[in-house]
Amino acid sequence: MKRTHIKNLHQQQGETVVINCWVDVARDQGKMAFFDFRDASGKVQGVVFGKPEVLEIAKTLRPEWVVEVTGIVNERNVKNAKEFKEEVAETGKRDFFVKDVELEITDFKVLNKAETPVFEVTESTVNTNEEVRLKNRYLDLRTERMQNNMKMRHRVAKLCRDYLDENDFLELETPILTKSTPEGARDYVVPSRLSPHNFYALPQSPQQYKQLLMTSGMERYFQFARCMRDEDLRGDRQPEFTQLDIEMSFVSEEDIMQMNEDLLIKIVTELYPEKKIQQIPFPRIPYAEAMEKYGNDRPDIRENKDDENLLAFCWVVDFPFFEKTADSDDPQAQGEWTFTHNPFSLSKPEHIENLKNKENIADIMAAQYDICLNGYEIGGGSVRAHDPEILKSILSILGHSEEKIQENFGHMLKALGSGTPPHGGIAWGFDRLMMILQNERTIREVIAFPKNGEGRDPMMESPSSVSEDQLNELHIQLKQIKKPQ
Repeated sequence: MKRTHIKNLHQQQGETVVINCWVDVARDQGKMAFFDFRDASGKVQGVVFGKPEVLEIAKTLRPEWVVEVTGIVNERNVKNAKEFKEEVAETGKRDFFVKDVELEITDFKVLNKAETPVFEVTESTVNTNEEVRLKNRYLDLRTERMQNNMKMRHRVAKLCRDYLDENDFLELETPILTKSTPEGARDYVVPSRLSPHNFYALPQSPQQYKQLLMTSGMERYFQFARCMRDEDLRGDRQPEFTQLDIEMSFVSEEDIMQMNEDLLIKIVTELYPEKKIQQIPFPRIPYAEAMEKYGNDRPDIRENKDDENLLAFCWVVDFPFFEKTADSDDPQAQGEWTFTHNPFSLSKPEHIENLKNKENIADIMAAQYDICLNGYEIGGGSVRAHDPEILKSILSILGHSEEKIQENFGHMLKALGSGTPPHGGIAWGFDRLMMILQNERTIREVIAFPKNGEGRDPMMESPSSVSEDQLNELHIQLKQIKKPQ
């Protein structure tokens, strides 16, 4: 007999069905036994009575055992059925306890037994030791809260995909093994067996590839891109994370910002109707004003910070293109020029001549924009430098020699010189957005298999050592680590 998902049981009242599920709760009451069963679609109550041979099996079942249950779908009392139908009508979802029916169990088949879990998976683990949760992440993900986080992540991603597809974007993948170039954070590097003493880098973002796609004439691209940065960690940062990466040709700052604003509003109104957006259109705050008024460039402009369902989006605009680095020997002194976002941006139109001529550098404004939400930067982007001479000028201001420019970015300069259209884009921190929408404290709560605060995976016990044979194949010899005195 074909399996029925729990969420669909109400459609088969009076019929004999089979469900495959976990035992959520087991209650032995002598001549009867009651169960709550769950699968990925919901929960339902089951009862055994009047069948001694089935009751005998039922009394052996324990929570988290995986079972195949055969039973007759019976309507529950009118009050529960009425409440269920009202709840379905209000929410349009069925990812919860199915209240209008129950299963009169006629047979069991145990598919797999389970050891007693190290924590209750029928309760929220929000206050459970995080290291224990990560060590047993497959159990943690069984909890209702974590199941809901993963389902909502999927629904938001699907809405984004559908919206972008309807607006003529192509979802294209870019390489994970790429070249190390000086763009910001430390790279994770991967040794090459076939090219001894050479290394790939894992992408900090698909920045160069998405611009090359614009050179290729794709015009509209997006991907949910995996990005890796070897940097210090915090609650809203992971060694690897997901960006919703978007790039468009023949567009202005205004075009990009408006399209993204429309998509964010659509996500909230369709998937989070209980939440309120504080202001539409989103306010636009110049960088200088944000720093002066809020002390940072990701302002929290909520009128009521106690309201967890209040979403205060805002754009931060008018960034300086360059800033001085602190001198390593004297923190008060200023060193070389560095970029505020990334070196592939373009300036505001009125500053392009200064950019080309490398004049009045401190006054050059970038065509950059960040989207912020409740005190977090959830996305950032810019109009790009599509003229190779302008990109060379930017890299020169940043202190790169002609030789280094060719070595690190020659492929980009060649591509841009082949006939690249004006273009720009944005990348969302998708994990951060989901953290805020789900009212969670860290992005680890909305990532299926995150690393802990030290960048380790306690479940897989990674990073880990590799064998001497593997090192030899890669022509790598490890240095002895000096122990602290």
